[in-house]
Amino acid sequence: MAKKQKTAFVCTECGADFPRWAGQCTACGEWNTIKELRLGSDKRARQNAGYAGATSDVQLLSDVDLEQAQRISTGLDEFDRVLGGGIVKGSVALIGGAPGAGKSTILLQAIANMALAGISVLYVSGEESLQQIAARAQRLKVRTERIKMLAETSVQQICQVLEQEKPAVVIIDSIQVMYSNDCDSAPGSVSQVRESASYLTQYAKRHQVSIFMVGHVTKDQSLAGPMTLSHIVDAQVILTSTNDSRFRVLRSDKNRFGSVGELGFFAMESRGLVEVKNPSAMFLSRAEKPAPGSVVTVLWEGTRPLLVEIQALVTESQYGNPRRLAVGLDQNRLAMLLAVLSRHGGVMTSNDEIYTNVVGGIKVSETSSDLAVAVGVVSSLKNVVIPYDVIFFGEIGLNGEIRPVANGLPRLNEAAKHGFKRAVIPAANKPKQGGHALDLFPVSHIQEALDVLNGL
Repeated sequence: MAKKQKTAFVCTECGADFPRWAGQCTACGEWNTIKELRLGSDKRARQNAGYAGATSDVQLLSDVDLEQAQRISTGLDEFDRVLGGGIVKGSVALIGGAPGAGKSTILLQAIANMALAGISVLYVSGEESLQQIAARAQRLKVRTERIKMLAETSVQQICQVLEQEKPAVVIIDSIQVMYSNDCDSAPGSVSQVRESASYLTQYAKRHQVSIFMVGHVTKDQSLAGPMTLSHIVDAQVILTSTNDSRFRVLRSDKNRFGSVGELGFFAMESRGLVEVKNPSAMFLSRAEKPAPGSVVTVLWEGTRPLLVEIQALVTESQYGNPRRLAVGLDQNRLAMLLAVLSRHGGVMTSNDEIYTNVVGGIKVSETSSDLAVAVGVVSSLKNVVIPYDVIFFGEIGLNGEIRPVANGLPRLNEAAKHGFKRAVIPAANKPKQGGHALDLFPVSHIQEALDVLNGL
């Protein structure tokens, strides 16, 4: 009698396991996310990956070699920045993005640069034919004489080729079409994606090969596939487009060898993705004449400051329930700031509709934009124009206090570099010495900030 294959039921959102199928995941609360997962033969998979009989020796943590991991440059500074300084030898990275975002383009440019630097590379294509990739390379005018190509979808066959070619960097395009012989389900299923990614990761760790996996995304721009896929890889980056279709933003969501939240900026041109060395200028294409509700703040993304424009529009409500909409900002934080303005700033907006927007399509997650959002709302409500040479940043507490933010001096220097002359900042962020070229207005309460706004 044939041995019954083991199965499990796994939530694709949070990775929780269940003994049977259910409509709702009790761990994360999502509906229709529990999928049946056929478990492959772990023993056979380990043998195929070269792990048969492999054991690890126990050692003291103090005896572990702390030699810095070797990194390989992609030839694209913005890409290296997001990865934490380059590709770590033996690491596995997952890059996702919507169709047409430029995932295959940026990887093709990267391996072309590495190949010209004498690094052995291999591009494994499972979705596109080699002719299509060659046509893209010709269109991008990249040198291809040292780029090795392989059209294959079986991870076992791919690893056999890797044993022969011994490349340093491998591109898997994409992980959703790969399959493992140890799993009987169809390619693209939850079980196949997990088994294939696990198989390739084991090979990469054992043979010190750097692997890039291309992943698909869902309609909400999150990576498709099981949640365990994010736990398997060392780095996870997402390539998205801004409101201006010319620009692309590469964001790090997970990185075991660098900082999380790092951003890289590119412009899509005829020759491919071109690095944007000054991303602040990309988000500061403002109108010639200042308008109420427009204010500039300085964010801290990863390891560098970024200037963005925040717009607010306050208008009288035509219906009984005023609408509050935040694009690029946290809706709940906007509601909190409006409550603080009402209680501690004397600004009543209960009968007004309020709309806020971050220009350029970037999403603001840090609290240093609180002061700019509050000032923008008041500016639009009272029809006060904020001069173009003023910036605002600072966190607002529930008692109306303006709290300090990290990296205050680099933010001021970035603003001065772009021609700003004045800055309204938290009092605790006022530099004790020089090092900047701005006229500072340190404030410790929201009412002080509003007084400064009236005097600009």
